[in-house]
Amino acid sequence: MAACTPLCATTYMLESQHSEGVVRWSHLGFSNPTAQFTLVEGSLDFDPADPTRASVTATIKLTNFSSGVPDLDDNLHSVDFFDVAKYPTATFKSIRVERGNAPDRLKVTGNLTLHGITKPVVLDVTINKVGTNIRSNLPSVGFEAMTTLKRSDFGMGLFVPQVSDEVSIHITCQADEAKAYVKQLKEEADAAAADAKAAAKKAADAQAAAQQ
Repeated sequence: MAACTPLCATTYMLESQHSEGVVRWSHLGFSNPTAQFTLVEGSLDFDPADPTRASVTATIKLTNFSSGVPDLDDNLHSVDFFDVAKYPTATFKSIRVERGNAPDRLKVTGNLTLHGITKPVVLDVTINKVGTNIRSNLPSVGFEAMTTLKRSDFGMGLFVPQVSDEVSIHITCQADEAKAYVKQLKEEADAAAADAKAAAKKAADAQAAAQQ
């Protein structure tokens, strides 16, 4: 197994439908609002026999970052904060993975690039499950990750300290074995295209029949 470890890591793709993050902060000490990012793309190399060899890269599309409050979303997307027009994505790339205080716990250190600034961030990770997804029949892995960072470190310190500088982030993600997932996505796209083609033909046939 020791000789096999470097060759046995599986490459997974993050599944955007089941990967998201919740950001929480303090507003004047009265409330703790949240916002959510859901458009996450990336890849993961992971071997449960030696998780310290894992590596992950992820890209978050901030255009979909939402609190559910339209006025607040406009503010968050503006030049006062994320400046989404100029910086539409955030990226994370791991540089080190260490074992945590339990078999299912890891500490993942990586570089987070946000608002044009790159800083190291440490994620406290829990391995949820490694196995076969009974719905898709794909090899899958799932994680929870938590971290706290200072938004002022990324040039977004407006209204500190009335609005907390520190924000907590809770990420949940599922990833599927890359080759099988790509194949499944292609099959789904081909099926959707065939359905659309059949529907268009049916509509054209019905229109032609109506004109006769």
